[in-house]
Amino acid sequence: MYQGKKIVVVLPAYNAALTLEKTYKEIPFDIVDDVVLVDDASSDETAVVGKKIGIKHVLVHEQNKGYGGNQKTCYNKAMELEADIVIMLHPDYQYTPRLITAMASIIAHDLYPVVLGSRILGKGALRGGMPLYKYIANRLLTLTQNWLMNQKLSEYHTGYRAFSSEVLKAVDFNANSDDFVFDNQMLAQIFYKGYEIGEVTCPTKYFDEASSINFSRSVRYGLGVLATAWQYRLNKWGVIKSAIFS
Repeated sequence: MYQGKKIVVVLPAYNAALTLEKTYKEIPFDIVDDVVLVDDASSDETAVVGKKIGIKHVLVHEQNKGYGGNQKTCYNKAMELEADIVIMLHPDYQYTPRLITAMASIIAHDLYPVVLGSRILGKGALRGGMPLYKYIANRLLTLTQNWLMNQKLSEYHTGYRAFSSEVLKAVDFNANSDDFVFDNQMLAQIFYKGYEIGEVTCPTKYFDEASSINFSRSVRYGLGVLATAWQYRLNKWGVIKSAIFS
């Protein structure tokens, strides 16, 4: 525990057998109480590796539910375990587990209820190998989202996130998409509820074993991001009433 708060790290996994152990070994277990691995119907031995290295809570989807669907299972299980702070870490080793202590500390000391590990703060994204087209798209999408949502995040697209249990209980994340746009819908919900989000600089790595989506999926994701931002603005104006913001 940290500052009397139970910390649970959740690992949404898909074909992460090659990188899972390396990620797990760098988790700071001096403060982390539990780890939850959710295997989204992988075709490799992700779940087997998870159990072998000692992860107590290994959940397996019989059918692939998508990145958003995987996160729903992660957060619901963390709430079942009565976590006070939940940190989502990708098990593909793209993000360093060594930032967990810093992110948990910000929440535990009531500075921010949500913390993102940003690849854009500083120069870590391109230096870590982020493709140039993804970097440009990230910057343009973030600029548009900040304008529509009246916020100032450095990026909305990182997969490294920490939440207080209060926030997870306040937003209806189960109403969100099962696809990649889940991440942006959840941030929109958090802002809609009036919560603030902090950010820390996060180095990142792009390599063959790190998960990534192809160009066509990236385009679909980008369109979904823009739709979510407009939904947020139209709901704020009272023009429409979306289920995710109810």
